[in-house]
Amino acid sequence: MAEWQTLSDRINNVTPSATLAVDSKAKAMKAAGLDVIGFGAGEPNFPTPDYVVEAAVAACRDPRNYKYTPTPGLPELRQAIADKTLRDSGYEVEPDQVVVTNGGKQAVYSTFQVLLNPGDEVIIPTPYWTSYPEAVKLADGVPVTVFAGGDRGFEPDLDALEAARTERTKAIIVNSPNNPTGAVWSTDTIVRIARWAIEHHIWIISDEIYEHLNYDDAKTTYIGAAVPECRDQLVVLNGVAKTYAMPGWRVGWLIAPLPVAKAAAKLQGHMTSNVANVSQRAALAAVSGSLDAVHAMRAAFDVRRRAIVAALNDIDGVVCPTPTGAFYAFADVTGLLGVPLGEKGTVCASSSELAAALLDEAHVAAVPGEAFGAPGYLRFSYALADDQLAEGIHRFGVWRG
Repeated sequence: MAEWQTLSDRINNVTPSATLAVDSKAKAMKAAGLDVIGFGAGEPNFPTPDYVVEAAVAACRDPRNYKYTPTPGLPELRQAIADKTLRDSGYEVEPDQVVVTNGGKQAVYSTFQVLLNPGDEVIIPTPYWTSYPEAVKLADGVPVTVFAGGDRGFEPDLDALEAARTERTKAIIVNSPNNPTGAVWSTDTIVRIARWAIEHHIWIISDEIYEHLNYDDAKTTYIGAAVPECRDQLVVLNGVAKTYAMPGWRVGWLIAPLPVAKAAAKLQGHMTSNVANVSQRAALAAVSGSLDAVHAMRAAFDVRRRAIVAALNDIDGVVCPTPTGAFYAFADVTGLLGVPLGEKGTVCASSSELAAALLDEAHVAAVPGEAFGAPGYLRFSYALADDQLAEGIHRFGVWRG
């Protein structure tokens, strides 16, 4: 590019998605003929349930779906999402509060675009999903990270959140069950965050996309149900990708107070218009249907969860807490830094270098903790086949030596 052909400061200030970068490199290596096992992307390996696919097939033949729909989504899908919220979360919302988006990421992006002014701060409990701070920066906001480690079960401390609050604090992100840690925050923590946000007039952005993936005795606490008074300052983010094994269908949504929902729809009208009609019809079948398929997938994830945690903890220098939600194992690998690894005796100074070496030398793809604001960790998605999971962690152990 010529000297004058500059890109915006806004895009230059954004870090590429590390999870997608790892997944892309792993897929490129596979395409080159290498046998790579990918623990990178949070993408269920199950097929989308048959009844959802059949709804999409029927939608393809229906001429109604060859036209635009209302920008915020099909009215029947918005109603179904409102009904699903009452069924699962335990409180009522109106369909007009729902905006259907092109995947969950657009819901995140749109929320910060309509809420933030330049310089507004968003408190992000850390470890965090890699796109949160970037979405804040794209809205000219300032991400403020507050770390909570394994000693706290990766659950935020309210005193630390309060210490991070300033007069510019506009919002806080709540993500439970959590990506990348798999932690499910306690009801006490959720309630305390809600009451603190109410007291200080702070928006709550609650990402609930892993809501149905709980294990052992853990349960998702829905902040809008636990503290009804917070609903006037609550935006809920969700989608069909994780629950119904539909990441490629690209359907998410946000639920917000009506002025925020209208603003998000206005923004979407100038960005993408409506979500693809066939995908919306598939999502309608998913959210209005039974959770039987979801429960079957969760049972399979549970088996993999136990297997991967045990296998990781068998590797000298790796410490992996047992997650109680989502489908990620978040392993402390600081014990592997600064020591020779593999046949080449590679010495890694960071978890980022470790992830790169693990992929290049053992052909195992994991995401480094730096992507989540947590150096010293690796995230392993266990949303892959049982035999692939076992082989991948076996390779990691052999490479470790």
